[in-house]
Amino acid sequence: MMRLASIAVCLAGALPAHAAEAIWPDLARDVFGDRTLLDGADLIRIDTPYRTDDDARTKVAAHVVAPAGHLIGSVSVILDENPMPVSAVFDFNEPVPRFVFDVALRFNGATPLHVVAEMTDGTLYMAEAYVKTSGKGACSAPPGTDPEVALMTLGEMDLALLPAEGGALRDRLAGLAMPQKRLDVDISHPSHSGMQMDQISLLFIPMRYVETVDIDIDGGAYVGMTGSISLSENPQLSLSVPGDARSAAVTMTDTDGTVSHAETTLPGY
Repeated sequence: MMRLASIAVCLAGALPAHAAEAIWPDLARDVFGDRTLLDGADLIRIDTPYRTDDDARTKVAAHVVAPAGHLIGSVSVILDENPMPVSAVFDFNEPVPRFVFDVALRFNGATPLHVVAEMTDGTLYMAEAYVKTSGKGACSAPPGTDPEVALMTLGEMDLALLPAEGGALRDRLAGLAMPQKRLDVDISHPSHSGMQMDQISLLFIPMRYVETVDIDIDGGAYVGMTGSISLSENPQLSLSVPGDARSAAVTMTDTDGTVSHAETTLPGY
């Protein structure tokens, strides 16, 4: 599992496009070393808006398919210009042939976006997109909820395990091919970046975000997501799960050590 904090970079704001593009080779080297990143345009379909409607809460979705004879071991979402670029990493306990996810992230400014899928044999495939923003710097924007009020529900989760044909797919997943079922996870958490200022005391609010989300399917470990300050306030996550899934259990741990747990079953079971 990647150490997100070890590759965090401090950025004052969005850079010109040519400067942003120059960041990726060094960033890729920091994250993946000298390993080769193969063109994954035919395997990874990224779905993001051309320009964010809300820098503090923008859905990033992708559909990842393993090449023939391979399985997906992990998927990383990287926002090059964010203070903590490696924004979410999915590590599979049981490798999968394809994976669909949709996660709500905050964008600190216009940035290239990379999705990197690692196969179980160590092969890396990469696809990229570019997202424009308002330039307001969402990572330092004031929180939408009073910090003391947010603590009252911190860690609460709403889960839904649904057949793909059971309703409209959430936002940016519309139109993507889906496995038989999906799991929706809504987490109550302020996701403080450490760059936000309390509007009354004018002191910086200490960093506190969702560090890990561990997901079990039918009693067995399925996938773990490592988060970052790029996760939006009250993060939302949708992801594909095996077609025969009947139940899901989710454990959230944040950077202050708070642990919460929630479970759900497929309607009718």
